[in-house]
Amino acid sequence: MPGNPCERPGRVYRSERIDKIWSADDEAAFLKVAPAHVGLAFMLALWSGQRQGHLLRLPWSAYDGETIHLRQGKTKAHVAIPVGTPLKALLDSTKKTTVTILATSRKTAWTEGGFRASWRTACKKACVEGLTFHDLRGTAVTRLSIAGSTVPEIAAITGHKLKQVEAILDAHYLSRDSALGVSAIRKLEAHETGTKIPN
Repeated sequence: MPGNPCERPGRVYRSERIDKIWSADDEAAFLKVAPAHVGLAFMLALWSGQRQGHLLRLPWSAYDGETIHLRQGKTKAHVAIPVGTPLKALLDSTKKTTVTILATSRKTAWTEGGFRASWRTACKKACVEGLTFHDLRGTAVTRLSIAGSTVPEIAAITGHKLKQVEAILDAHYLSRDSALGVSAIRKLEAHETGTKIPN
């Protein structure tokens, strides 16, 4: 007799989440209505590919103005993440009210429960359904690849193992992105004709 999937929701969650990514429209809708301190959490996740727990605990001392340095709790991997211009602008304009980069509207460090509640409220207000904070991790992998990053380059930022990055891209994301097909044909055309691909 088949098992009841509701008896072990954690396993169902992990098996189904991998094909969930935030679109540009989802991002715009969320950032339009999210409070600034929640929007910062979104951007930090999107531009670093890190887990929620790591980011909620991330201290200002991990950011040197150019790079974020952290050691992942799950894998113990040390990652040095160059900070992209949009994220840098947000970080540099954020007042340091707590030891941690992310803080509540009351200028205190987040609890995980408090952050989840505020996150759900922002998603509901933005009419974003079926997507979670954790999905930003896979979205970061996807966007880095679409931008032309190699698997080792992506892993150096997100802290995934190479095989994990490959599995994410191969099984769930790249097959759905038509822009990659266009890019591949342009590269083939350039190779065959001996021309240079414009930047």
